[in-house]
This record gives sequence, structure tokens and C-alpha cells, in this order.
Amino acid sequence: MSFELAVWYEPKPITREHAENVFRSLRRGAPHRAEPHLGNQEDAGEREAALPHDGEPRPGEQGKPEALEAHPGVTAFADRLPGAEWLSPDHVLVGVELERADEVSAEVFALAAECGLVCYDPQRGLVHNLSPRGVYPTMEMRTGDGMIVVGPDLRLISDALATMSPQNPFTALVVFGEHFVQSSPEISGYELEYKDSVRNRMFRTHVPDLGAVQEAFTEYATGERAFLERHDWKLV
Repeated sequence: MSFELAVWYEPKPITREHAENVFRSLRRGAPHRAEPHLGNQEDAGEREAALPHDGEPRPGEQGKPEALEAHPGVTAFADRLPGAEWLSPDHVLVGVELERADEVSAEVFALAAECGLVCYDPQRGLVHNLSPRGVYPTMEMRTGDGMIVVGPDLRLISDALATMSPQNPFTALVVFGEHFVQSSPEISGYELEYKDSVRNRMFRTHVPDLGAVQEAFTEYATGERAFLERHDWKLV
């Protein structure tokens, strides 16, 4: 059993719902082009013929479809990641063994961003966009189910918080050596923690709903600290 990640180009940030629809269409063999490179009907026919059908590539079509021009970022990504499988001229799939999923996923997330591409994680139902991002270039997002992302976009942060569960019991944003914010679900809401690592002071509070957590994490990522004034904190 493997862990899958899909990578492709989009001209602007997309929602997790849009990413899921694109992924399902590709698995069905339906074409999807965010920004077509070929426009006439004959080319459109070639494009569809090059796509996988019924979720499986035709024999001999594991590599890049030769008839069409792929997005340069997708080509660069596939060239640098051996084993990436072309789903269409603009989409590649990365299969990862479960025991290496956390390690390899972090590499895929980073390489997709470097190549200017979005990355969709169908297991978690999360999409990694290129923007908007926070103000800390080295900020990491870490989750209780093993996901590590350097420089996560703001939409991903909010979406990841919504996936917390007993199997994924926390989400944290960390700027190592400086500060972090972390949250965990509780029976009647969410625990919210903030640590100033420079001063070695940890604060904890309880908030009633997910929206309050998402707002605090967005403020933290963008360099704001209004959440520290908005809630009643206890020094831990």
C-alpha cells in the first residue's frame, strides 16, 4: 500500500475541494488543463488520447506524453524526482511507501513549491498552494499525523487545523529558536498554546471553537499577535 501525492500547475491558489475534483478527474482519465499550451481541436484530441483511462496508464505511457508540451515546472519536477508518474501532460503522481511517507512527502512538498506547482495530498484532503504565505520563511507546520511543511500557505494552515482528530491530535507552527503556537482538540473546544522561546515563557488558554484557532494561527503566521490580547492566558 502506498501514499500518493499529485502535483500540477495552477495560475492561482485553489481550494481543497477544487484540488480533489481535479484529482478525481485525472484518475478517471478526464483531461484537466489549468493553462492550455495547445488550443485547436486536433491538439485537444491528442491531449485526451495521451491521458490515462480508467485510472491506469496505457502500456508504455509511464513517462512524459511525447505528443504534447508539458508545463515547464512539471517537467522540471519530474526530471528531479525519479519515479514520478505522468498522469497527463501537466500532472504527475508520486507514490510513496507508507513507512517513508513523512520523509518523502516533506521533500515533495518543498520541490513542488520550488518548481512553482501545487501539491495535493488526497489522503489528508489538503492542497499546498504557493501563496499567500506568512512572514517567516523558515516557519514549519507540524501535525500529529506526521506532516511537516516548511513555509505553508495560509489556506493550508487553516485547512490542516480542521483535520485535527484523535488520529491527528495537534497542529503547530514553529519558528525554531524564536517562538511557536500549537493547538489540540479538547472535549469542549481547543487548547491553544504559545511559547516565546527567546524568553522561555509558555502560555496556555482554551478557546471554544475552531474559528478562534484558525484566526490565531493566521495572525501568528503573518507576524501579528492580536490573539495574545484577545484571550485569557495562563503562564505554564
